[in-house]
Amino acid sequence: MLIIGIAGGTGCGKTTVVNQILKELPEGVVGVISQDSYYTDTSHLTYEERIKINFDHPRSIDFKLLVSHLKELKKNNPIHQPVYSFVKHNRTGDTILTHPRKVMIVEGILILTNPKLRDMFDIKIFVHADSDERLIRRLKRDIAERGRSLKEILSRYQNTLKPMHDQFIEPTKEFADIIIPNNNYNTVAVDIVRIIINEKL
Repeated sequence: MLIIGIAGGTGCGKTTVVNQILKELPEGVVGVISQDSYYTDTSHLTYEERIKINFDHPRSIDFKLLVSHLKELKKNNPIHQPVYSFVKHNRTGDTILTHPRKVMIVEGILILTNPKLRDMFDIKIFVHADSDERLIRRLKRDIAERGRSLKEILSRYQNTLKPMHDQFIEPTKEFADIIIPNNNYNTVAVDIVRIIINEKL
C-alpha cells in the first residue's frame, strides 16, 4: 500500500488535487481519508462550548485514532471512519466503512504536524496558494456549504485560522517531498504525482 499525505492551508485547493489524482488513476485503486473525519470527539461538551474550540490547532485532531486506522488498512483490514458534522462541531456517531486500497490518500491542513503520521507517508505533498486566494475560497465554501456568516468567518480567520496557519501549517512545508503551487490549477504538478504513483505501484 502506498500512503500519500496531502497538506496545505485552508482553501489551498487540496480537494481539487485529490480529485484530479482520483481521475487520473484507475477506479478502485485510490482511497481517501480526510483529517476532518478525525476531529476529537466533543460529545461531552455543550454546543456553546464546542464553538469556542480552536479547530485549527493540532490538539483538535485525534491523531492516535487516525494512525491506528492507517495501520489497520496497511494490514489489509477495513476501518470505520468517523463522520464529522461542521454544523454541530462534533462527530455524528455514524461511520463510513473504508476498505484498503493500493493507494490511500490522507488529506488535511494539519496532517504533516504529527511525526507518527508523517512517518507513515510514502509521499508528502504540500499544496500552496497565497493567503488572499485561500481566504476567498474559504469564504465561498463556508457561506455556501456550512451556513456560516461573513462576520463569523472573518472573525475565525483573524483570530485562529491565520495565526494557526503561520504557527503550525506553513512550517510543515519543509517536510514535503513535493510542493504544488495552486493559485491557478497546476496540471503539470498533478501529472508528476501521477507518474510517481504509477512508478511506485
